[in-house]
Amino acid sequence: MTASLTSQLPIVYVVDDDASVRESLSSLIRSAGMAVEVFASPFDFLAKDKLSDFACLVLDVRMPGLDGLALQERIAELGVEIPIIFITGHGDVPLAVRAMKAGAIDFLNKPFDDTDLLKAIAVALSRVSATVNERTELADLCQRFDALTPREKQIMFAVAQGKQNKAIAYDLSVTESTVKVHKHNVMSKMNLRSVAELTLAIQQLKSVGKKAPAG
Repeated sequence: MTASLTSQLPIVYVVDDDASVRESLSSLIRSAGMAVEVFASPFDFLAKDKLSDFACLVLDVRMPGLDGLALQERIAELGVEIPIIFITGHGDVPLAVRAMKAGAIDFLNKPFDDTDLLKAIAVALSRVSATVNERTELADLCQRFDALTPREKQIMFAVAQGKQNKAIAYDLSVTESTVKVHKHNVMSKMNLRSVAELTLAIQQLKSVGKKAPAG
C-alpha cells in the first residue's frame, strides 16, 4: 500500500463490516461533494495498491479478524500517512485515548450526527492539504538549491551562519565584491528576500540532508 501524489477530488475511504453503515456513509459523503470508496474489512483496505494523496479514512473500531485500532497500527508500520476518524458503537475512554494518542483525528460514537462526521472529515482533509503543500514547497526549495553553483552554496551556508562578507571572502580566498555578487545571485535564484528567509531555507534544506559542498 502506497500513497500516490495525484491531484484530484477529495476521497474518503470507509472501512466498516456493516453493509448498512457503509451504504449510509457513502451516501452522506457523496452528498457533501466528495468521492468515497468503501471496504467491508481492514484486509480489503490493505489490499488496495495505491491511496490518493488527498484522502482520509473513516474506520470502525470493532471488526472481526483485524479491528480498527490494529489497522491503524498496521498503516503506521507501512509508513502510510493518512488521517483517521474512528467510529464505533462500543466506544469507551481507553479506546478513544489509545486511538487519539496514535494520531487519530476524532473518535465518534454511533449514532453520531452527520454534521460532526463531516466536520471531522474537513479537519482531516485540511491537514492533508497542508502536508502536501509543505512537501511541494520543500521539493521546489531543493530544486532551486540544486541549481546553485558550488560556490553559491558555500556562501549561502556561510551567510546563514551569520558571517560577514569580509570573513566569507577570507575563508574562501575571494574578494568581498565576489562574495557580494554570489550572495545577490543566491537570493535571486532561491527567491529569498532577507537573511531571515535564507536562514529558514537552510534549516529546511538540512532536514533533507542538503549541505554546503566542501571547498
